[in-house]
Amino acid sequence: MGYVKYERISLKKHPELNEGWVQNRIAEAPTILGLGDVVLKDKERIQPSAGRLDLLLQDAEASTRYEVEIQLGNTDERHIIRTIEYWDIERKRYPQYEHTAVIIAEDITSRFLNVIGLFNGMIPLVAIQMSALKHGTDIGLVFTTVLNQMSFGLTDEDEESKEITDRTYWENRGSKKTVAIADQLLEIARKFDSDLELKYNKFYIGLAKDGQPNNFIIFRPQKGSIRFEPRLETSLQNETRLENAGLDVMDYDKRWGRYRIRLQPGDIEKNTDVLTDVIKEAWQTSGGE
Repeated sequence: MGYVKYERISLKKHPELNEGWVQNRIAEAPTILGLGDVVLKDKERIQPSAGRLDLLLQDAEASTRYEVEIQLGNTDERHIIRTIEYWDIERKRYPQYEHTAVIIAEDITSRFLNVIGLFNGMIPLVAIQMSALKHGTDIGLVFTTVLNQMSFGLTDEDEESKEITDRTYWENRGSKKTVAIADQLLEIARKFDSDLELKYNKFYIGLAKDGQPNNFIIFRPQKGSIRFEPRLETSLQNETRLENAGLDVMDYDKRWGRYRIRLQPGDIEKNTDVLTDVIKEAWQTSGGE
């Protein structure tokens, strides 16, 4: 295997390449940004009284859109404001989607990284640093996420947990059979912490230990199935493992960091090993040992 030395070049100073060239490369293969399985929705999208959005990307499997702005050279105040403005316009026009603002620049300085960080948590925002590498006459692009969309914590879960329900509520909303699946999953979780118990909230069934929420997995029983949501990092390894097991993986909730898996009665018996591994990893991610 040979070693190839690449030369890093400045696109801003390049005599031929420009922002439009970068847009086209991303439009051809949007997954190179590292945002997941995203597809191109629009390019140079006209904004009412506010110019054009460079790229609009959409998650192929979920209702998430990314408002992407590209800048050659250093990022600056105008770039940040424009990105947030376009994000705000799009989320108001299409509220049925989740929206994330994405800033791409060749150099995201520490000063502006701090400024961007002030918005993160209030505005879902991702900052990506772009590097152009040259080898001979060929030029490639490398994208590195330097500021990821911060999780909004467990705000919605905490708010929901204030409205306590009971088992009967969920047996009526779902069914006795699907709530019983939550019991089975609880028994698996108790292999790692025997003090865990189900906590019945208005919008989901969570877990608690000594009366305190510990929602590394949650459940949403329906009439004929239950939605099982473990908190795990999204990865090709996890997706492949779940799909190879034949589990019905609905999508990945990026905002809350959870896989959403639909389970039918009998699925646990068929997939005990893989579900045990998933629950163990979710438990370890939450701080379990």
